[in-house]
Amino acid sequence: MEKHSRFEKARIIGSRALQISMGAPVDIKVPEEIIDPVLIAQMEYDQQVIPITVVDREKK
Repeated sequence: MEKHSRFEKARIIGSRALQISMGAPVDIKVPEEIIDPVLIAQMEYDQQVIPITVVDREKK
């Protein structure tokens, strides 16, 4: 698993939660009682299935 900073993790989960709330398909099986997009995005992050990549720019 790629190690993300806490800021990258927050941005990834937040972006994915927004996508889910706008109707994007979910990439994992989610129990029916969980409807919060942030929790679903966290579950996807923990299972390493979020379709978002982080590209670090080289610092000059």
